Formats: sequence, structure tokens, C-alpha cells
Amino acid sequence: MGRFQKFKKMVVPRDIIVGHNAIEHLTDLCNRLVEGNALVVADKNTKKILGNRVAKLLRQEDYNVKEVIINSPTLKEVNRVIKIIENDSINFVLGVGGGSVIDVSKLSAYKTGIDFISIPTAASHDGIASPQASIKTPNGPSSEKAISPLAVVADTSVIKSAPYRMLASGCADVISNLSALKDWELAHRLKNEEFSSYAASLSKTAATLLVENADIIRPNSEEAVWLAVKGMIVSGVAMCVAGSSRPASGAEHMFSHVLDRIAPGKAMHGEQCGVGAIMMMYLHGGDWEEIKEALSKIGAPTTAKELGISKKKIIQALTTAHTIRPDRYTILGESGLTKEAAKKVAKETGVI
Repeated sequence: MGRFQKFKKMVVPRDIIVGHNAIEHLTDLCNRLVEGNALVVADKNTKKILGNRVAKLLRQEDYNVKEVIINSPTLKEVNRVIKIIENDSINFVLGVGGGSVIDVSKLSAYKTGIDFISIPTAASHDGIASPQASIKTPNGPSSEKAISPLAVVADTSVIKSAPYRMLASGCADVISNLSALKDWELAHRLKNEEFSSYAASLSKTAATLLVENADIIRPNSEEAVWLAVKGMIVSGVAMCVAGSSRPASGAEHMFSHVLDRIAPGKAMHGEQCGVGAIMMMYLHGGDWEEIKEALSKIGAPTTAKELGISKKKIIQALTTAHTIRPDRYTILGESGLTKEAAKKVAKETGVI
């Protein structure tokens, strides 16, 4: 018998604190997990919302704290943060904000080999606990390998105050795991792509949690935030276990990335993925109506009109989505959908 030589490294968050006033537990967590100089990364808004509080809590515990305000999730901003990390001998980064802040923080920490603590102020997508970062480039968003957070501190009382549209978008992003998993299973069968049943199970658990509790997820509810954030964190951990974004990103994400290029600023990432998931699940012959119903209950878009994107752009995105990641096999295949097939799926599902 040959020797078993398979090797895999999984990096998952050590501590996850979710709940009302969770931020009050930050210094206890830091005292257990990290030491040295801290860098608090925020944007102009999130600095006021929670960044100043985080810096104050750490200073009260005698941490040497530097602060930086970022403007957008670009490589230029990542490099600016890296420069501060290197010049000030920073030992750990705390990303306090929404997706953009967390993406810049985790990529900066990854590139400098230091720890990263995720402190979301909004829950607009499942990047809260994932090892992937979405960075803006001249050609649209690019998914970059980053670091899994050492810890996540999600204060539901803070996240509840963010616009509800962000939470609904984050829920849609997690629910879209259902179509991403179908793509992964297909790639496993047709291309012998490596498949992790454990990562797939986590991803499905996250999506199912939100589908089954769609009635509870509504504005001005801390319970809704609690459920949504739990789903987003479990989805992020699924990606940590897989070592890639596969459990949570398939053709529906490729569709979203095309929309980012051809209809920038119209809809949020998760909103686009949710609508994409309806159509991709239809192509898989799965229960696309379940996805559509859950999104409707939550208040996330299910049509082109609700996304604020023209029918023509939806068809264009459907027919070109397969070109976004040629290395990632999905239901769209290698040559993509014909215009006729794209129109049919969009009409049959009521997207257009």
C-alpha cells in the first residue's frame, strides 16, 4: 500500500463573539489572543460609529494604537495600510467597518503576515469571516486570497443601526450559496475538482438557516441581525475550510461581477448574487422558487427592475458571465449561455 500523503492547512477564526454589546468583550479577547502594537482601520463613517470606541478601549488597556481612515477597497489603499504596518511595527490589525474596510484590512494583514480581527459595523456580505478579499481594479472587482480573521467581534446593537438594505443584501449573498454548491458539485463530477463535504455542509447550513428564518429577518430587529450575522460567519468559515471561495461563489457571483463592470453602482453585491442564484438554480433544475420566495420575504431584490438594472444588461451579464473565471467550472459551461437561453431563464424566473 502506498503512503497517504494528502496535506491541507485550514485556518479558521479562533474566537467568534456575536451579540448585543459584543464590543465590550474586545479587550478581554485581545488580551488572550494578541500583543504589541495595534492598527485600527476604518472609513470616515465607521470611525465615528465604532472605530473611535475600539481605539479608546484598546488604549485603556495600554495598547499602542495607530489609526487609519481608508477611502475605497483598492490596491492603492491596501499598499498605504501596508506601509503603516511596516513603518510602525504593527502586530495586529482591527478592521472596523463594512465590506470595504474589512477587505482592505484582511488583505493588508495577509500581505504582512500579521493577525487580523474582524469588527463589522454592517453585514452586507459574507466576507466578515472569509479568507477572501474583494478589491476594486480598473476592470472591476477582483477576488484576492487573504487571511481568515483571528477573531470576529460582531456587535448586533451596532449592526442593527446600519441601513436595512445592507443586511438584506448580506442575507441574499449567503442564500446564493445554494446555487454555488450546485456548481461545485457539478465541477467535482465533471472536472474531478476537489470537493469538501464538510465545507459544503457548512455553506448549506448557513444558507438554509436564512431561508428557513426569512420571515424573522426584517428591519429594526436585533434578532434578525443575530441570525443574518450567524449565517454570514458560518458561510465565511466554510470558505476557510475549503481554502477557497468555492462553497459560496459560483455562476451567480460571476453574473454579479459582470454587472459590476457593465452597470456599476446600481445594486449591491449580495443583491446581484441573490438574483443570479434564482436563475442559476433554474438552470440546475433545482428549487429556484424557494430562493426567490426567501429573498422576497427578506426584502432583497428578485427582478431586474428591483435591482435598477435594464433587461438588456441582465441578458448581457448572463451571456458573458462564463468569461469571468475560466478556471471555475459552473452550470454555464465553457461557452456560456446563448442569448435565447439567457432570455428564457430570465423570463421563466420572472427576473425580466
